[in-house]
Amino acid sequence: MTSRKLDEAAVWDALKDIADPEIPVLSLVDMKIIRQVKVEDKIVHVSMSPTFLGCPAFDQMKSDVRQRLLDVGFSDVVIATSFSPPWTTAMLDAAAREKLREFGIAPPGHHEHDLTQSHSDIVVCPFCGSERTHLENSFGPTLCRQIYYCDSCLQPFERFKSL
Repeated sequence: MTSRKLDEAAVWDALKDIADPEIPVLSLVDMKIIRQVKVEDKIVHVSMSPTFLGCPAFDQMKSDVRQRLLDVGFSDVVIATSFSPPWTTAMLDAAAREKLREFGIAPPGHHEHDLTQSHSDIVVCPFCGSERTHLENSFGPTLCRQIYYCDSCLQPFERFKSL
């Protein structure tokens, strides 16, 4: 029986399906929360960035990463928190934005560095595609989401805030 090679590719493969605890349709890799990995013998170093300072799910994310990598055979997992560059929603690629939309969460706008402009963006309903939507509440079920309402299909939905 051959053992699996414990290299960087094995790390990325092991981490690719660890879901974000607050947005389960996206993995930590999809979210670009996991920034870098480095393997030294059977020790893996992982650099992670929270979506924002004080993210309540960040400890759970680190725990999930640590456990998954121990489960695939690493003897130790060293996780470093990085704030440089800071995580922003601009890091979400088109595939991640589409996963959000399919899940029923409107993706963030494209004005991440100009929040005033971001708040004036037209928010498209993820259910019917209508632009006839309005903000119901700036605070959703998590700190990174808002509640919107579609005036066309009459459905409430969440929007991922631009950060």
